[in-house]
Amino acid sequence: MMQRILTIAGSDSGGGAGIQADLKAITVLGEYGMSVLTALTAQNTVGVQGIQEVAPEFIRLQLEAVIDDIGADAAKTGMLASAEIVATVAAGLRGHRVAKLVVDPVMVAASGDRLLSEDAIATVKEELLPLATVATPNLAEAAILCGFPVNDIASMQAAAESIASLGAEAVLVKGGHLPDRAVDVLFDGRRIQLFDAARIAGNNTHGSGCTLSAALAVFLARGMTVDRAVAAAKAFISRAIGAAVAIGNGHGPTNPYAHVARSIAKDAVLGELQSALDTLLLQPLGFLIPEIRSNFGYALPQATDRGDVAAIRGRITNVGERLAVSSGPAFGASRHIAKVILAAMRSFPELRSAIAIRHDPAILQACDELGMLLVEFDRADEPEAVQATEGMSLEWGTAAALSRIDRAPDAVHDRGGMGKEPVIRLLGRNPADVLRKITAIAERYRKKSAAGTV
Repeated sequence: MMQRILTIAGSDSGGGAGIQADLKAITVLGEYGMSVLTALTAQNTVGVQGIQEVAPEFIRLQLEAVIDDIGADAAKTGMLASAEIVATVAAGLRGHRVAKLVVDPVMVAASGDRLLSEDAIATVKEELLPLATVATPNLAEAAILCGFPVNDIASMQAAAESIASLGAEAVLVKGGHLPDRAVDVLFDGRRIQLFDAARIAGNNTHGSGCTLSAALAVFLARGMTVDRAVAAAKAFISRAIGAAVAIGNGHGPTNPYAHVARSIAKDAVLGELQSALDTLLLQPLGFLIPEIRSNFGYALPQATDRGDVAAIRGRITNVGERLAVSSGPAFGASRHIAKVILAAMRSFPELRSAIAIRHDPAILQACDELGMLLVEFDRADEPEAVQATEGMSLEWGTAAALSRIDRAPDAVHDRGGMGKEPVIRLLGRNPADVLRKITAIAERYRKKSAAGTV
């Protein structure tokens, strides 16, 4: 059954924030969105040209009409404009006992325009925050609510605890305006947790707070714990910002459709990898499999972690000259090949696929004769910190090797070390590209073997 998610917020005529952003996020996440409109804004990417508040009595009627008939598994609040509107919404939510509520205390638009009157702040503190499952202030909003400057991790932690003392079960202070990484701080009434993400370049972040809080309401409605819901919502908004829409002359909007596009891309990645694997399994390539066995991976565009890389579950092994697998590809299936691909993508984003093959002088020679560009790293050069961290060698080695060249290579290899088998890792734009390379290497190796030069 679809979850029923109610957004109580203002309208953004530009479509990037407010009710419009909330309903987009709720819809692409597969749930049923409903709305209570609190204000109309004449707004675009540049700023807010005008605000027309909805009469509190009509807000009450909207809320009753929706909840009395349809109900709500979770709700979120956004722009509430005035003290009277805040009080009306709080009374309605309290009276209908909405169990899961995300309070986004919208006070100022990204353009700097004021969206909440000064006299409404006390009402938010006294009447709305005590109803919140999670409150989601940004740095400026947190400073207003707690009464002291909030501009770093330490003050964010203090602010989260201070705002929670007003009655919210949990507080997420958003660090999107921090100078370096986008770190959010969650206080759930018992402990502090940090949610870190790389900053995404660009200023097209209009509606990011609305989109995050709407997604958070969805994940809470699905029964997730607060910390898991926050992690999922942060991943959702990060993708939406990464695929932001560059329209207008100011701050363009985030793009919730990135969630759907990612699902489509994941299906395509799995399909391409499976197709290449099917072809690979028909070829007598067992001699190319290392003793530690192999894996074949393919990453999503803009992949950032292991979960964005599909690989073969259980690895690829050989039975004589034939290859064998116990299962098909899945995202997150291989830590090792994911590290290689992610490191490669940081230098050459087009290198999204890789496979591990046996390290042998004749195979290296075959690669050279085919005109392939190979780069090597030496495990003896590993920094002590890398050696001391399990699983870091491949990431470090790939990055170190690629840092020395200015065009995409065909493979990265190392000659092994104490307890480490030497391995060649073929790289390519996609599985078909990698398959072409491994087939060419096998053919050249066989010819050399037949000629007695191996």
